[in-house]
Amino acid sequence: MYTYHNYQTKKELIADVKAGKLVDTFQPGGMFPAKRDGSVCIEGPHYPKPHKWYASAEIKDGIIVKVK
Repeated sequence: MYTYHNYQTKKELIADVKAGKLVDTFQPGGMFPAKRDGSVCIEGPHYPKPHKWYASAEIKDGIIVKVK
């Protein structure tokens, strides 16, 4: 899964979640339904750049509530 904001580092993602910003997620391509609640894997930066980081996260209604 991706976040709508194209984070270049995992550290940027963690900082925004800790600051209380609403970080929403999406599943590109539509081949698989996007998960709205539970544990997910977030990757970045967005394609076509090579993925340089991955993060496990908890989401609720598509919003990241915790980065593990």
